[in-house]
Amino acid sequence: MDSEIRSSPSRFARLLGVGAYRPGRVVGNEEICRFIDSDSAWIEARSGIVTRHFADPAETVPVMGARAAEKALSAAGLAPADVSCVIVASMSYLHQAPPAAAACAAELGARGAAAFDLGAACAGFSHGLAVASSLVSGGQADHVLVVGAERMSDIVDPRDRSTAFIFGDGAGAAVVGPSPEPGIARAVWGTDTEHLRAIEQSRSFAELRHDPLVRWPFLEMAGPEVFRWAIGAVAEVCREALEVAGVTAADIEAFVPHQANVRIIDAAVKAMGLPASVEVARTVRDDGNVSGASIPLALDTLIAGGRVRPGALVLTAGFGSGLSYSAQVVVAP
Repeated sequence: MDSEIRSSPSRFARLLGVGAYRPGRVVGNEEICRFIDSDSAWIEARSGIVTRHFADPAETVPVMGARAAEKALSAAGLAPADVSCVIVASMSYLHQAPPAAAACAAELGARGAAAFDLGAACAGFSHGLAVASSLVSGGQADHVLVVGAERMSDIVDPRDRSTAFIFGDGAGAAVVGPSPEPGIARAVWGTDTEHLRAIEQSRSFAELRHDPLVRWPFLEMAGPEVFRWAIGAVAEVCREALEVAGVTAADIEAFVPHQANVRIIDAAVKAMGLPASVEVARTVRDDGNVSGASIPLALDTLIAGGRVRPGALVLTAGFGSGLSYSAQVVVAP
């Protein structure tokens, strides 16, 4: 008899639990305006943002990620020893080695778990869900932690009027595990490289090695370009995600988009024709844009507030630098 590679029987994946961590320091628009020529009313009207959280030195990307992961595991009824793999999505981690995921796994106590970082900016968590779903459904892992963790305050110039008021810090996590029925639909994802540099770090950290007086390589953003792109692209990608999942806008109970700007969120809701009964996450008001952590933070808020019931269909959508995008329909834990 010819030898055969052993494989796991066909199975599906779903969310088993979510968790969130927000730094204790809350920063209002008034504090942001101390360094930029603006006012609180303009910021709120332009973005919907009123406050955001800034991490203290001890609240690192791995530490915040581990705190969110602990809550997600608790919600799933699992322990760190049950984790097969840790994926950390972050665009603000300033260390190359060890990876944020490995440091997060160590902080969590998930000894022996595979751990790797994923870089897709504000679409990172959504990309991570797609990877985790494939790992679980393919039998490569039993329980995968997908963590979005950010210290955007490290890479945003507090004196840059185009970005200073937008971003915040924090972490969110989800546990993906096996399911007898589909719980995470195939992602509609991609990268629109025609807008590759619309959100970028135009200078390299390598420049600091040769000249310590070089300006810190802050994140830069062409706000109007990103806004115009997002107004059209987000709704289109979401429509494709609904079609791939075999559902309609009337079937979903919640919409959890990346929390970039309330005007982008409202435009997507209108373009898709979402029914008024659909719960729409707008945590950008209190959290700001937390990049790869914004979707799990928002989803946790809806679940914790009883606004999404277990088993409900939730449409998620991430988009950010690249310009990367990813959307999928998931079943709420």
